[in-house]
Amino acid sequence: MPKYQTVCCKINHERSTRPISPAEIIQGRVVTNLGENVTEQFQTGANIALELCKKNQVRFALLKESSPSCGRNTIYDGKHRGVKIEGLGLTAALLIKNGIQVFSEEQIPALIKVLAL
Repeated sequence: MPKYQTVCCKINHERSTRPISPAEIIQGRVVTNLGENVTEQFQTGANIALELCKKNQVRFALLKESSPSCGRNTIYDGKHRGVKIEGLGLTAALLIKNGIQVFSEEQIPALIKVLAL
């Protein structure tokens, strides 16, 4: 029976007690639509997700496409105008760097195939 671990990178850091303004990645930094640099908080969330994955021997992750944390194939362009570009969110990039296969919700059929092997 497969074992699952759920985690949300956005609520696993200090910003979890207040609403999070929309944030996008621009030039390697995560910035809200109000101009607040929240890169450190998003990196903390990514690190927490990685540690949970390591602790639970996670090999595959299903993440939310286009998110500055979880985007697997696309992220928003950083100008807060709803335009998507090719790229990785901070958590997705960190998990991939550490050998975890990352899928987006748009890739569920591919994930199911991998899990069935």
